[in-house]
Amino acid sequence: MKDPRLQKLAHIIVNYSLKLKAGEKVLIQDTNLEVDFVKELISAVHDAGAIPFVQLSDKNLERTLYSRATEEQFKLQAQFERDRMRAMDAFIGFTSPRNIYAWSDMPGEQQDLYNRYITKLVHMEVRVPHTRWIVLRYPSPALAQLASMSEDAFEEFYFNVCTLDYQKMSNAMDPLVELIEKTDRVRIVSPGTDLSFSIKGMPAIKCDGTMNLPDGEVYTAPIKDSVEGTILYNTPSDYQGFVYDSISFEFKQGKIVAARSNDTERINRILDIDEGARYVGEFALGVNPYITKPMKETLFDEKIAGSIHFTPGNSYDDCDNGNKSALHWDLVLIQRPEWGGGEIWFDDRLIRKDGRFVIPELEGLNPENLIK
Repeated sequence: MKDPRLQKLAHIIVNYSLKLKAGEKVLIQDTNLEVDFVKELISAVHDAGAIPFVQLSDKNLERTLYSRATEEQFKLQAQFERDRMRAMDAFIGFTSPRNIYAWSDMPGEQQDLYNRYITKLVHMEVRVPHTRWIVLRYPSPALAQLASMSEDAFEEFYFNVCTLDYQKMSNAMDPLVELIEKTDRVRIVSPGTDLSFSIKGMPAIKCDGTMNLPDGEVYTAPIKDSVEGTILYNTPSDYQGFVYDSISFEFKQGKIVAARSNDTERINRILDIDEGARYVGEFALGVNPYITKPMKETLFDEKIAGSIHFTPGNSYDDCDNGNKSALHWDLVLIQRPEWGGGEIWFDDRLIRKDGRFVIPELEGLNPENLIK
């Protein structure tokens, strides 16, 4: 029996998020074999007159493959995947994680090779700048556990956040885009955080259901060498099977000069992967009204209402501050009162306090105005 929620989600992805046209080629990449959803996506792509291609994989299989792969094998894999990605007009990538720690014991040097060749050469250099793409998660017992929910409750939550009225959200984002694009100085203040930087001349990009599901953020990027001060992130973050917590960075002239966490040695190893990993490639404000607490899943956590993320690593081509890296790590700071509160200032004007926008033109982005 078909699940109408899957049909609705597939329709949104194909017709709203990607706006596929007849004859366009789209790669559907499914990690963990959710065949029913893939079938719905294939049907929706065909209905649009587009051409679907499918790649099925599994995290445990990938772990076995990559744990002993040579650098030459990674190079060949990246070459194959780059050529395929270049032939596509669009990309749909999703995973349904059964175990978020599946890669936790893969050797660090192998994970570095994966980032250097697959993440950077295929996704950062080809998929992101040259295709219309959307990345999402699919409900699984592991995600329900991360969210501290039953599987049924998580499914209901998931379809609410992924199928909300993204056009309404998009319209409400327009004043924030306009404000960001005429702002020079930003200051962020929270417990353990006093951070300042410039965004002068940088564009603002709406994430309104056209690149991620769930979605709900507006991002820009700091001028690369302008970041000064400290930030203490108050949400845990899973990165390649290890959960980092109490992450703090100190910046001087844009560079992370000190990094600490529950495993300081390990986090510094990540930041030493290349020169760009110690600079910031993205600054974003999260606004999804249904997402209110972290679950150690970046695609959800970075959209938390009343949050920011401040991202070490690669900048996107549509908001390029000149920083390039194999790393792009969205780390989240929640500023609602129950998380310690906080303020965001644009050119000495308070625009958000304790997670709520406080100037009239941005009030449409407060949660009660985005929920039907």
